[in-house]
Amino acid sequence: MRSSPLLRVLLAVLALGFLGYGLARNWAETSAAISRLSWWSLGACFAAVLAGLGLMLVAWRDILAGLGSPLPLRIAARVLFVGQLGKYIPGSVWAFAAMIELARDHGAPPRRTFSATALGLVTSLGCALALAAATLSQQIAREAWWLLALIPLILIGLHPRVMTWGLNLALRVARKEPLDRVLSGTDMLKAVAWTMAGWLVYGVHLWVLIAGMRPGGVSLYAVAAGAYALAWATGILTVVVPAGIGVREGAMVIALTPVLDAPRALVVAVVSRVMFTLADATWAALGFLLSRTPLARDHAQVPAHPD
Repeated sequence: MRSSPLLRVLLAVLALGFLGYGLARNWAETSAAISRLSWWSLGACFAAVLAGLGLMLVAWRDILAGLGSPLPLRIAARVLFVGQLGKYIPGSVWAFAAMIELARDHGAPPRRTFSATALGLVTSLGCALALAAATLSQQIAREAWWLLALIPLILIGLHPRVMTWGLNLALRVARKEPLDRVLSGTDMLKAVAWTMAGWLVYGVHLWVLIAGMRPGGVSLYAVAAGAYALAWATGILTVVVPAGIGVREGAMVIALTPVLDAPRALVVAVVSRVMFTLADATWAALGFLLSRTPLARDHAQVPAHPD
């Protein structure tokens, strides 16, 4: 059953309202943090976040295509990023629901969109934890051992047979049809490669912020990449908080202790949150505008699946 256009508009307005509230709630602290950084570092940070999100888009689109529903890149951007605004609404289901509805408009059945999004999330979590394990100090790794212990479980779960069984089990519980295509190992490896590339670019956004606080050059990049990866993983596993707000910042401050004191690490964490929020809104706007062009509509004329 499809949602009404009015309901979609109301949910979009609600998501944007929560996004704006998240920015405005601590605006005094945020503006003070931003004022401590140069404009070039803020610009480079924002560009890196946009690029990292773009690589994650390619990974998600490849997974969806591998499951049998290829989408033009412009349409995929609209589905992923407009739908992802739902993560700013309290609750853990809004982004999934929005993406399923948007993808169904372009012929992707809910079972494939749900499966691609779940696989993308697990793949991103695995790549983030692997990057954190490879880059952070032993002390930080020991404190986050329970997160790093998930890596072998995620690797097992990403095997095509295991993940197909798990996804079909979830679909059966949701009373949906099972997947009619198994994601190949080649498709999964491509998605992992794009996702890891995205995480390496995410590391650049934190690196330029840290470099604006203290000298250190390229040697700071590994700490930056690992710190953001660990912070994101901690936040994403705290499902009761919209978009991991607060949790991610606290974990990032702890992960940055080898190179920054707590006040400066908190500045970096706050600015990082703002940049990702602005980048989410920017990509959502781009996806919405580009998907409405005649070229995108011509490529999107795919018969819709009923389920």
